[in-house]
Amino acid sequence: MTAVPAEMGPSSTALYPESYPPHGASGSATTPDHNSNTQPVMRQQASPRIQPQPQHRKTTRDGGYGLSEALSSPDVPTVTGHSAPEARLGTPSSRPDDPQGAGPPGQSKPRPLTELYTVSYLVFFAILGTLARLGLQALTSYPGTPTIFSSLWPNFAGCLIMGFLAEDSKLFLHEHGVPRSSPSPTDKAHTSSDATTANDAAAKKAHLAVKKTIPLYIGLATGFCGSFTSFSSFMRDVFLALSNDLIVSGSQQPQRTRNGGYSFMALLAVLIVTIALSLSALFAGAHLAVAVEPYTPSIPFRAMSKVFDRAVVPLAFGCWIGAALLSAVPPDRNDTPPPLERWRGTATFALVFAPLGCLLRFYVSAWLNKPSRGAARFPWGTFAVNILGTTVLGMAWDLQYVPLGGVLGCQVLQGVEDGFCGCLTTVSTWAAELASLRRRRDAYVYGGASVGAGLAVLVVVMGGLRWTDGFAEIQCLH
Repeated sequence: MTAVPAEMGPSSTALYPESYPPHGASGSATTPDHNSNTQPVMRQQASPRIQPQPQHRKTTRDGGYGLSEALSSPDVPTVTGHSAPEARLGTPSSRPDDPQGAGPPGQSKPRPLTELYTVSYLVFFAILGTLARLGLQALTSYPGTPTIFSSLWPNFAGCLIMGFLAEDSKLFLHEHGVPRSSPSPTDKAHTSSDATTANDAAAKKAHLAVKKTIPLYIGLATGFCGSFTSFSSFMRDVFLALSNDLIVSGSQQPQRTRNGGYSFMALLAVLIVTIALSLSALFAGAHLAVAVEPYTPSIPFRAMSKVFDRAVVPLAFGCWIGAALLSAVPPDRNDTPPPLERWRGTATFALVFAPLGCLLRFYVSAWLNKPSRGAARFPWGTFAVNILGTTVLGMAWDLQYVPLGGVLGCQVLQGVEDGFCGCLTTVSTWAAELASLRRRRDAYVYGGASVGAGLAVLVVVMGGLRWTDGFAEIQCLH
């Protein structure tokens, strides 16, 4: 595991702030004054009723809008060690005047409607995320490429976007439940800088809690970023590096002449490069959000609730049905000579299975990532879906390389690997959890257990075939 520093520098955010009150705590909270040279003094935080002010952004432990505080998609535990109950569908927000947590008074959305919008966004962005992952893999696979494992760049890009979304405080500023009142000049004149910092931090925490209930944000973070990245593909590349089966771009077969020591070094290379770049991209995305915050527009509430939410329902399920139709009647069926029908194995079958994996990941994570199940120290939901998806990918890989089912069966299995397993597993959420777990020891245990369990599963599933009968030639082109 790559060590995650406690602070990234004098102008960076704190990764492990000890002064934040638990999520969902109402009323006032106390925080120690770390800037004092004497015994820490406890001060009161005001109720989070002030709109976030970009000019007051601080990065200290006692007032900052830290990256670790923001790094929580709907299925990620927060830095305080509490899961994000506000992300579950229909859960009330922290505003006393918004009992349903779905909008301003008089404009609340019924829970079934909110769930329909959330599912639709997940379906739509799972398809987009899968297309982005497959497209980026194709763009970065060329003769002489410096990285020969295809999962690296999608994982990097997905974590970059996840970091941006987590730190951003402008895109969803006008959504439901966000305090809109600003302090008057008189209040500012009679408010100390420490109190202003505390008020801003509390308001930003309240904005973050509300943001995680917005269907569009859930679709972007859990749907797109979670489907853009793939933990199962990452573990597949780790195993292929160990078994010397990574195919160098521009050649048809991997190099077969190296000893076990080189294979172990190759395994370490894939692990270190992927984890380091994923975590780096996460922080780079957060810094990018801070840098462009003055220029980032805010999505109007009416546009989101009246246009986006309503349009995504037919759009999402229309795209899903369209992918099924393209798989049943591929566009390249009549190409001559010969009819290869490569679209099925390349994309369309993956698009059919992608929403299933994304929805399963969302609901399993919401069910298991709870404080009562120990998610404060070990996010069991993300761990479970990552290991399950890795196991399914290993079995599909074996069936491809036995081989069974002919060309069509091989293409369906490729769709299961790229679509279902790719969207069921995620690196962006996994990296966000590694950065946001309060105790460093928990982050190392969680990261090591995820990588160790994933590799162990593939050694049993894929290694059983690789080191006995060997991998046969694959029958489908994709």
